[in-house]
Amino acid sequence: MAEGSHPEWETKETRDLLKTIVSLRTVDEAERFLRDLCTLSELEAMTHRWQAAQLVDRGLPYHEVSKRTGASTTTVTRVAHWLRHGEGGYRLMLDRRRRRPARTA
Repeated sequence: MAEGSHPEWETKETRDLLKTIVSLRTVDEAERFLRDLCTLSELEAMTHRWQAAQLVDRGLPYHEVSKRTGASTTTVTRVAHWLRHGEGGYRLMLDRRRRRPARTA
């Protein structure tokens, strides 16, 4: 992506949401905010994607990842694609979580 260009989804409003998420200080705060913000289906879908990213990164076959997470094989394939060719967000967080567990409370 060229310097100064922005993905079409990156709006002022999206940036505001991202800044809000970054300001969360604990797992409890994140839980409370995300539960108010998202439907249970949305939270479940994000959970499946995150679990899938972790298992794909460990080298598990897509079918096994699907079975363990409840995510469709299409979702697992999409997660694997973004893990390898995306913005680097999955990689950043996988590496960070390996070095330091998430804060609790």
